[in-house]
Amino acid sequence: MASENHFSAIKGAKVLMVGAGGIGCELLKTLALSGFQDIHIIDMDTIEVSNLNRQFLFRQSHVGQSKAKVARDAVLKFRPHISITPYHANVKGPDFDVDFFKQFNVVLNGLDNLDARRHVNRLCLAAEVPLVESGTTGFLGQVTVHIKGKTECYECQPKPAPKTYPVCTITSTPSKFVHCIVWAKDLLFAKLFGDKNQENDLNVRSGDAASSSDHVEDVFERKNDEDIEQYGRRIYDHVFGYNIGIALSNEETWKNRNRPKPIYYRDIFDNEPTQQNGNVDRNCATNDPSSVSAMASVGMKNPQDVWSLKENSRIFLEALKLFFMKREKEIGNLTFDKDDQLAVEFVTAAANIRASSFGIALHNLFEAKGIAGNIVHAVATTNAIIAGLIVIEAIKVLKNDTKSYRMTYCLEHPSKKMLLMPVEPFEPNKSCYVCSETPLSLEINTNRAKLRDIIEKVVKSKLGMSSPSIMHGTEILYETGDDLDEDLLASYAAKADKVLSELNCPVVGGTMLTVNDLYQELRCNINIKHREEFDEEKEPDGIVLSGWTQAPSSVENNGTKSVDNAGSTSEGSTMEAEKNDEIEIVPGKKRKLSEVSEDVIPSNAEETKGKEKLEVLNGDDDDDLVMLDDGDSGADKKIRYQ
Repeated sequence: MASENHFSAIKGAKVLMVGAGGIGCELLKTLALSGFQDIHIIDMDTIEVSNLNRQFLFRQSHVGQSKAKVARDAVLKFRPHISITPYHANVKGPDFDVDFFKQFNVVLNGLDNLDARRHVNRLCLAAEVPLVESGTTGFLGQVTVHIKGKTECYECQPKPAPKTYPVCTITSTPSKFVHCIVWAKDLLFAKLFGDKNQENDLNVRSGDAASSSDHVEDVFERKNDEDIEQYGRRIYDHVFGYNIGIALSNEETWKNRNRPKPIYYRDIFDNEPTQQNGNVDRNCATNDPSSVSAMASVGMKNPQDVWSLKENSRIFLEALKLFFMKREKEIGNLTFDKDDQLAVEFVTAAANIRASSFGIALHNLFEAKGIAGNIVHAVATTNAIIAGLIVIEAIKVLKNDTKSYRMTYCLEHPSKKMLLMPVEPFEPNKSCYVCSETPLSLEINTNRAKLRDIIEKVVKSKLGMSSPSIMHGTEILYETGDDLDEDLLASYAAKADKVLSELNCPVVGGTMLTVNDLYQELRCNINIKHREEFDEEKEPDGIVLSGWTQAPSSVENNGTKSVDNAGSTSEGSTMEAEKNDEIEIVPGKKRKLSEVSEDVIPSNAEETKGKEKLEVLNGDDDDDLVMLDDGDSGADKKIRYQ
């Protein structure tokens, strides 16, 4: 009888899969072979060559095609009588609203980013549909079950903020290669090929020059009579020579540090023209801009080779030249993409030249790409194990077998030879602003900060709302929507640029703001607390959000780590730790949990006293905590013994 109930629950279920990548391919196969009859898949990605080593449903001939659609076709070849509906789309799109989610019996996540995970969590809560969340990174993995009112939601425990580096470290005193990568990717690449109006410290001028004129010439503007090679040499001299020279003028900075060496074009090439091979068109003839290669143009092939300073300089100048020759229409709108070969080459070369100046060891292209792209290399077996665990938990959910739900972690136990560690799910966190409507507290200088700061840095970035509205009592301060007319949108835009205390309905200390996202059916209240001063290094955004316990971000400063209570990040200075697979054992806060078997508690952990509990938190991208994802990018993991 139990067996009949088991199979009837499976056959009658309508399942939504979100993600058809590393976990998704394994999951779809396992669902189909387990007897599921009605499966829907959402994935916005297309297949890339780098996917083929682990996403086994795809072949070389599928490159460039929709992951969701190809996965469907592949599985139907061995399970032709089941229904698989693919959606090549973003799960955050308007078609996938609460009503769409309500039609499913369970939602299974195989995503690779925090933003989408939070969005799906909120829609599942609003639709009251169970969610089975998952993630992998290398040999580590996890599967968790989230059911409204019964277990904690995905956001009940805040996710660690990305690791940040103080701006002064990135721009003036780098000591690690990762600092050079951040500088090359988020400052130099962005300044040359992204938004020209962005502010950063690369356009530095001497104090006299800057103060003698209201208008300072933009070094990065290409002059009308300047050919691309002249422009490249001028940029090279400015960022690797002149800027370093300006930094050296502050003697106090270098009292206890090794002084960097400015590098100029003439120092590398002895006033001779860069040795270009003149075969740009032949080597880079392609319809795919992302495959244009400076390495090919200068005759270099092996990404494992560590280039010399001269080779890095050639790659840098050639890559800059190719961007203007082959991709000029994109300049001004480009952002760094780890799958863009030319962008990776440019960032690697720029980072290595800067590293050479500061006496930091150089890295090869393969290593630099891993750091710049936040890549933790995937293990197909881990994805398969996690997919199997997802299906096991999905079957329990469909049978409403609440007593047997488990959150399972795939990792090597610190003291026992265990690979899978199951724990019973935690109860909902009563202070979670997502599922309990607990008010938040926001410290901000209401006499300096603008409404836009709350919209962008708090509501959209920290709270993850996609279509927010903000109200002060009955006054609407801001809202979004396709049905708003242009005059109303213009008035909201003007209001967003006003200082908080100067709004028609002033936002000051003691003000309560109500924030809604109608699309996610999420509502929360924010208590405003006026604060005059903030630590520029630890609180660079000038805001501290609390109430729903904000996870700390790791801030690196001269080789030491400090805690930023706001969990805020410095724009353009986020980068993954060079080692992102470390497990850190730290004391944690107690959370209500059913009795845990002694088998999952390490007997030799000094931190464990009395009824110890095991808690595993996942964060986003790069921190010394990493979020476990679909195997395409990594995340650290922190284990707390309580």
